Amino acid sequence: MKKGNWRDGGQDRKRHKCRSERQRDQSGHRAPEEQRCEGGAAPGPSHRTPAHTAHASGSSHRTPAPAPELPGFYFDPEKNRYFRLLPGHNNCNPLTREGIQKREQEGRRVRLLEEDERPKKKSPRVGLNSTLLLQKRHLGLLPESSYCRLIHELKVSSMRRHKLQVQTSDSSSPNTDNFRLIVADSACERVFTVNDVEHGGCKYGIMNFSGCSKGSLSVEMCDNLYFTNRKVNSICWASVTHADSHVLLCLVGIAETPGCVSLLPASLFSNSNPDQPGMLCSFKISTAWSCAWCLNPQADKNFSTGLSRRVIVTDAVTGRRQTYPIASDVLTQQFALRAPVLYNGCRSGEIFSIDLRQRSRRGASWKGCRFYQDSAITSVRILQDENYLLAADMLGKIKLWDLRVTRAVQQYEGHNNSHAYLPLHVNQSEGLLLAVGQDCYTRMWSLGDGRLLRTIPSPHPAGKDSVPSVVFSSQLGGRRGLPGLLMAVRHDLYYFPYNCDYRDGPRLGAELTGSPSSLLHS
Repeated sequence: MKKGNWRDGGQDRKRHKCRSERQRDQSGHRAPEEQRCEGGAAPGPSHRTPAHTAHASGSSHRTPAPAPELPGFYFDPEKNRYFRLLPGHNNCNPLTREGIQKREQEGRRVRLLEEDERPKKKSPRVGLNSTLLLQKRHLGLLPESSYCRLIHELKVSSMRRHKLQVQTSDSSSPNTDNFRLIVADSACERVFTVNDVEHGGCKYGIMNFSGCSKGSLSVEMCDNLYFTNRKVNSICWASVTHADSHVLLCLVGIAETPGCVSLLPASLFSNSNPDQPGMLCSFKISTAWSCAWCLNPQADKNFSTGLSRRVIVTDAVTGRRQTYPIASDVLTQQFALRAPVLYNGCRSGEIFSIDLRQRSRRGASWKGCRFYQDSAITSVRILQDENYLLAADMLGKIKLWDLRVTRAVQQYEGHNNSHAYLPLHVNQSEGLLLAVGQDCYTRMWSLGDGRLLRTIPSPHPAGKDSVPSVVFSSQLGGRRGLPGLLMAVRHDLYYFPYNCDYRDGPRLGAELTGSPSSLLHS
């Protein structure tokens, strides 16, 4: 195919005729004023019909038609020409469709980062600030539910990125290992971190956070980090002696080293180095995909592990186990708080519950509620009203389920996932649902009505090793902290606090903790 402008294919002859006529004009033979070089002789202005005039004026404002798709070619709008595409990467011609898509995605990410840096004092959707919204509320022009939702949207849009400096005892050696996972305790004063190391394996430790009412946040990393040559599949905080006293880790086996589940006291990662760190034990449970700790008193000090084709519930003190055989891999788990009920999400797309009070049952009868999504379940989260459950799958679908009727009552659009194990994050006190997509964008939805409130681009180019891990808390850094988002990506740590001007505003989550009808119609 001839390289060049695709629009020029039928114009060469006309251009040649134009140039010939202009050359004749320059030699002293002028053409009539009403004759035009393109299309031959055309009627002059005095001879044009109204229809022709209207057609000409309309065509002058017509936008150029998009270039047609040609198999094996890519049209570059900047260079206005076609380029040949190759099916894969090639040293001679590295132009591939995958490379083009990656370049376009990177350009979009850079533009979004630039937009996020610009200050926004008004809500992007309604064009109102907090003062006008409050005035409308006092005048009775705005319902309570709408006021809370709009104020909440204004809060989210005001969040700005700040890079955090992690304080360590050895300030001369900054962290150069990529963050892989961060999981905060219930008070969000400590964050357990897992970092990939260059020579293989990973290291893990605890970062201590402290905040103040002015919105600043300080971070201190513990000195005694632990290293392992095995992969960490899942993490959760465990309450053995007191709240969040331990950390539960699922370690994948490698070579001749079998996998296991370790229960580590959090005091191991304290800079004070106590003499008695507390109970430290390891359970021989291999190939565990997920884990969860039970906080209900009826199943005190019990934890679960999701494996391939079975679920194991273990008493951390006595070591007693109960095994539940299933027909799929259990990728995610969470215990309810009010009752010792375990919810499981499977690779088959099935979500089912196990009531630990019915240990003596055999066969499939021990399963409680059962329902399905269309792909592998990557995360399940129980709301404070335990009649509702959030589930995300590998098709990027996030749904809110009513467990009483096993029906999806809300869907949250925009999540990006095709095969990755990506968790959900719920903060009901702020009425927020968060998820990091496979495209490395962090999305925030209104938990009540499912509206996408904000999409935060990653500070680093997208890649398999740069998917952010996030934590959101209403009091990030303890009682004096403010609501904010903590993001770990590559070897950097970022903080997105709420604007201090909105710290005294209402919280939409107050409605979500009430009746189920307020959850669905807030």
